[in-house]
Amino acid sequence: MADTIFKYDSISIEYEGKVAVSNVSFSLDKGRILALVGESGSGKTTIIKSVMGILNPDATIKNGHIVFENENLLEKNEKQLRAIRGKKIGMIFQDSLGAFCPIRTIGQQIIEAVKAHYKKDKNEIKQEALALFDKLNLNDPEKLWKSYPFELSGGMNQRVGIAIAMLLNPTLLLADEPTSAIDENAKKMVLAELKRIRDSYGTSIIIVTHDMTVVSEIADEVIVLKDGKVVEQGIKNQVLENPKAEYTRQLIEAVPTSRSEEWKLSLV
Repeated sequence: MADTIFKYDSISIEYEGKVAVSNVSFSLDKGRILALVGESGSGKTTIIKSVMGILNPDATIKNGHIVFENENLLEKNEKQLRAIRGKKIGMIFQDSLGAFCPIRTIGQQIIEAVKAHYKKDKNEIKQEALALFDKLNLNDPEKLWKSYPFELSGGMNQRVGIAIAMLLNPTLLLADEPTSAIDENAKKMVLAELKRIRDSYGTSIIIVTHDMTVVSEIADEVIVLKDGKVVEQGIKNQVLENPKAEYTRQLIEAVPTSRSEEWKLSLV
């Protein structure tokens, strides 16, 4: 029997009266990877921000429920949400370098993140982090611990961002375009690490992407979004091999531009 840990139920979101997400529903079982796919402005990032409770102040959730582990997140206050963020629901940002503090080492930032949720001493946190770095095949964990973000490549910053998110062993991991700003080799490593996390820890993952090659590589299920609405959803192979919507077919035929969130849509 499936173990459903998350439900996004009939959610609509507006920004100053303009609809960004319109009556979107989906659920996610333990250990599954769901891809939210669509062009810039399709609503996919708004969806995961609403899960984290970090929507912009001008955003309003008009209706619906966001249920995680049988609790409606929309009924939680800010203090309750802070206890959930990171510890139970982790997030990987599109640009991990931009998410890091540039004047503090990776190790210092890891200690701060863990101490926000657990009473652990610095040495214990360090040993756990180095062990995870090693498990995720990050070279020279000790050097990484002492490095500043600007000393690392874009791909390595993304991989470290994944490791930091997983240190708290969240049940649900949200990944916002984690491969859009890195080269192909780094992209392969990031996707391999996400799959390794799912396989090793049973973590459920929602990944936002504009790139159907990412969907093909990593997703179990797919939701295609356009103008805030779901135009198609289903099991990955069904969607990729037999798309029902013309828009989905266009995305499959599209070629993502390098280091960008846009497409060059195929006219063939």
